[in-house]
Amino acid sequence: MHAGRRGLGLGVATLYMSVIVLIPLSAVAVNAFSQGLPRFFSNVTNSVALTAFGVTLGASVLVAAVGAVMGTVVAWVLVRDRFPGQRLIGALIDLPFALPTIVAGLTLLALYGPGSPFGIHLAFTRAAVVLALLFVTLPFVVRSVQPVLIELDREVEEAAASLGASNATTLRRIVLPALRPAILSGAALAFARCVGEIGSLVLIAGKVQIASIVIFADIESDSQQAAAALSVVLLALSLVVLVIIRRLGARGAA
Repeated sequence: MHAGRRGLGLGVATLYMSVIVLIPLSAVAVNAFSQGLPRFFSNVTNSVALTAFGVTLGASVLVAAVGAVMGTVVAWVLVRDRFPGQRLIGALIDLPFALPTIVAGLTLLALYGPGSPFGIHLAFTRAAVVLALLFVTLPFVVRSVQPVLIELDREVEEAAASLGASNATTLRRIVLPALRPAILSGAALAFARCVGEIGSLVLIAGKVQIASIVIFADIESDSQQAAAALSVVLLALSLVVLVIIRRLGARGAA
């Protein structure tokens, strides 16, 4: 009976994943190759596509790296320090999850657009793209690292300090190895979000060629096969990066 229930659960999970993920992705792949390999390669190797891939992946890697460092710092402060307004800051970190991402783009446009109150004009540049992606990916590393920090045994750190280890040595040899899987997991989620983000970039990216915006433009111009081809390559690149990051995290946990 137990084996039957387990088999039923596996079947339901597989069916759900197939309907939600596998079948739609298969449809995109079929559409991408519907006009043959030469047309597929033409769609993904033209100058617009190559520029979009380069800008998107470069910005995604940069944002994931910055998020890994600063997200860990923010999580450390929230867990190890006590200060006024701590709960408010904790709530603000989750704001990108609840806020429509286009609002983030509108806010950044107001702050760093042509009418910037600070006199800083970053709109329609790659720097604005990075700022928008940093905003929408803020919670990932913080919320991945926080629970691990809460459960981390403080006695090990105290023992290291009693044996003469400096704070830097304790951080490098004890704390960071324990946090590495969570940091990499959060960074992987941030990278995946950056690759597929469009809402916060629509207003502020301008003519900066981001893959998601190029795909949207192809769909609007009724070039669905080109959009599907770009999507397949982006999906493959993202999958490779995510697998590498997850393996690094698993190796660090071991």
